[in-house]
Amino acid sequence: MPAEDGRGLPRLTRATASLTQEIRVLDAAGEERTIRIPDERPLTVYVDRRELVTLMTLGQYPEWLVLGYLLNQRLLPDLRQVDSVTVDWSVDAAAVRTRAGAAGSKALRTRAVRPVVNTGCAQGTMFAGQMADLGTMRLPAVDVARIDRATLLAALERMREQPSVHREAGSVHGTALFHGSELLFFVEDVGRHNAVDTVAGWMAMHAVDGGDKLLLTTGRLTSEMVIKAARMGVPIVVSRNGITAMGHSLAERLGMTLVGRAAGRRFLCYTGASRFDHGPPGTVPPVPPLR
Repeated sequence: MPAEDGRGLPRLTRATASLTQEIRVLDAAGEERTIRIPDERPLTVYVDRRELVTLMTLGQYPEWLVLGYLLNQRLLPDLRQVDSVTVDWSVDAAAVRTRAGAAGSKALRTRAVRPVVNTGCAQGTMFAGQMADLGTMRLPAVDVARIDRATLLAALERMREQPSVHREAGSVHGTALFHGSELLFFVEDVGRHNAVDTVAGWMAMHAVDGGDKLLLTTGRLTSEMVIKAARMGVPIVVSRNGITAMGHSLAERLGMTLVGRAAGRRFLCYTGASRFDHGPPGTVPPVPPLR
């Protein structure tokens, strides 16, 4: 049964699952050995007993994933509309019960009738109205949300040191939420969108405002990643990976700071450079440029 919450927030189960498993492989030298690989399992989401979507997931924090997915897809505008989320791995399902019941799920189904295939891994759809809502999104002003070079490099190093499934088994994406260089939450999943949605669910359940936060991800900076970060109210997104043209265009439109190809002391600030304090000329050690 979902755990009770005295603050009027959704009641959640705390489902657990294995994150890796052992397999035997044959390497290039012709030797057999044992390695670990990430688990991947389907999680079919039902809202008021009606099937909505199946997410392929590692299963690290499934309840927060489901909540973040519903919020980031604008299928539920308010967390407090959800009464409970029950995850049962024996049937690979998540049952979401809303406070409005059948009436609420009817409104949800109306918003979910026109899926758009995108570049996502593990789940690659967004629903009707996502792009149309961009004009209503507002991020904090440049003088409110800022980042400097030292903070960025410290966050990158903190994430690099984090114990992870990727370090043990590879083949997963990681996403972390920072306040300055302080790591608040870290999650991994088989898809980068799932990882970001899980952060969104954690933020909602803990009433964490995104306005002064930094989102660090291993995934590409695509249009939907930008939209998700904007929905979460996070104005600065950093990735170890690169950017797409639509991701760049949307970030400029929203006034979001995107930093990509970030590894070691190297990075590229693609958009929103006015938020970035690089330091006076001559104070930054020279780094070979990225090409």
